[in-house]
Amino acid sequence: MIRYVLVVLVGVATVVSVPIAVISGGAGWWILASLCFVLAAVGVHDLLQTTHSVLRNYPILGHSRYLLEAVPPEIQQYFIERNVDGRPFDRDTRTIIYERAKGIHGELSFGTERDIDSVGYDFLVHSMAPVPEPAEPPRVLIGGSDCTRPYSMALLNVSSMSFGALSGNALKALNKAAALGGFAHDTGEGGLTPYHLGGGDLVWEIGSGYFGTRTPDGRFDPDQFAENAAHEHVKVVSVKLSQGAKPGLGGVLPAAKVSEEIAGYREVPAHEKCVSPSAHSAFRTPRELVEFVGRLRELAGGKPVGFKLCVGSRIEFLALCKAMIDVGATPDFIVVDGAEGGTAAAPLEYEDHVGLPLTDGLMTVHNAFVGSGLRDRIKIGASGKVAAGNDIVKRLIQGADFTNAARAMMMAIGCIQAQRCHTNACPVGVATQDPMRSRALNVADKSIRAWRYQEATVQQAVQIMASLGASDPSELTPHMLRRKIDATHVRSYAEIYEWLSPGALLDDPPESWAADWEAATPDSFRVS
Repeated sequence: MIRYVLVVLVGVATVVSVPIAVISGGAGWWILASLCFVLAAVGVHDLLQTTHSVLRNYPILGHSRYLLEAVPPEIQQYFIERNVDGRPFDRDTRTIIYERAKGIHGELSFGTERDIDSVGYDFLVHSMAPVPEPAEPPRVLIGGSDCTRPYSMALLNVSSMSFGALSGNALKALNKAAALGGFAHDTGEGGLTPYHLGGGDLVWEIGSGYFGTRTPDGRFDPDQFAENAAHEHVKVVSVKLSQGAKPGLGGVLPAAKVSEEIAGYREVPAHEKCVSPSAHSAFRTPRELVEFVGRLRELAGGKPVGFKLCVGSRIEFLALCKAMIDVGATPDFIVVDGAEGGTAAAPLEYEDHVGLPLTDGLMTVHNAFVGSGLRDRIKIGASGKVAAGNDIVKRLIQGADFTNAARAMMMAIGCIQAQRCHTNACPVGVATQDPMRSRALNVADKSIRAWRYQEATVQQAVQIMASLGASDPSELTPHMLRRKIDATHVRSYAEIYEWLSPGALLDDPPESWAADWEAATPDSFRVS
């Protein structure tokens, strides 16, 4: 009943106010009359429409429900959350990124606000005899025995984000930062575009859509690949098997972001959702994948080639190890993406429930390579919520050789964690193809900020390592990372997790790995 009364009252107000406005001629009356007319029209529309039940029952007033539904994320972030709250990145982490990007050291006072007695809390173990920091940050040489043009990788690099996911200006800023700071910039799977070619070292990522090296029917084009891989700024090639946000799903670029320009680079229809297949057509088995990597290395003139994945089945990964042994060749590197990663648009079920977290995936890969005698031939990268120096050190202890960051790099060039990346309505011009929004991102300024952020974060990681008694990542051990496992016990990663000895899977697989090793076959990814 109230809905009809409300519309009638607004209608009556309109009928009464319009003549008064005409007679009086006052501006205020005209404004009131116009407002009443608009409200009456809205009320009638609400009563007649059949899409929203709330509006049919509560015309006009019901719109407040949708307004209140839209603003809680902003209210939560700006007025309610504490410094250690907030997801995916809390306020303290965001502040560190912003301050380092601005050239502020990023220090805080008065002690930690985190609950360091909570179960699951990780501690880095400092030494009573810290060592001096090295004059230059350590770097990692990427390139196995089959690689003729190895690449020196920084400890922290720009993780894969394509043109389409990010704006052209965002990519320009990140690439210029990579050139200034001497770190690598992963192109993402959207192809090699002019926005990536600003002078920074590139990791060219090839996804299942083969954008940038694609035949008309969407298959791999070796000639186009060889041409692009020969570019002087392409230092490394990476095959994307899966990603943390949506492992096993393939890539998705919403239709709103598929502009004419992006469609041209990807060789797909414009203004339609661009979906990469969930699986590659160039290979179907572990053995074929290893052979494909070798073929890419030859086509790339001996540049390092590897692949990126979010780890799922341990049996499938062990099948890859067996394939490498049988073929007698290995990738030069593997990047492990954790399920907590996520710059891409993805269904919530995938973001929340599919794929192994980075710690589990990274340690699975490291131990599998150690146990199969391959670890010294393959470097391991880690990506997934790497943002601060302690994140880098933690991942190095868990088995990585280098790390990549995506969202932290986005924040360094202005991202405010609005979580509108998939809508094309990024408020700061980072994750959008709207030219009016992306023009707000000043490339010259933001490139300096991303450079500062990377440099300061790596320096902090090096300083932490020195506090642990290590001047080089090779000196880090699992004993240096400890975890609170219950209310009264703390254990080191050396005690909590199993660490295989070199060649253990080949000689006498431990009981915990034996069944999976036996089930793995180099000729199938299927788990029988």
